[in-house]
Amino acid sequence: MGYLYYAEYLHLFERSRSEYIREMGMSYAEVERLGIMLPVREAQCRYRRPARYDDLIHIRAGIAEVRRASLVFVYNVMDAERKTLLAEGMTEHACTGRDGRPVRPPEWFVKLMRGEPFQIPE
Repeated sequence: MGYLYYAEYLHLFERSRSEYIREMGMSYAEVERLGIMLPVREAQCRYRRPARYDDLIHIRAGIAEVRRASLVFVYNVMDAERKTLLAEGMTEHACTGRDGRPVRPPEWFVKLMRGEPFQIPE
């Protein structure tokens, strides 16, 4: 068919989410090392136009909402040359400790996700 397999969009979301966190000032691995786990609770993708193999695409990720013990990322997948929307999606993540129990995101983490200056407590 020459089209990007539908499940690959979730991989694109995951990679762009990791890059988003890195661009905010910390790697995903560092966040986990500090005790914050972000398992996916829900994922959605609305396909608008097909991405073809060899298309140059651009993925924009951002935080839509930080809740009491969860957060929501949103994504836009764009055709970089035609500037058209190919897909949009969201992932909702529980915020848990290493033991898997829900935790309120610490202040430094909320600031990190919003792109605000943050300081990790010692």
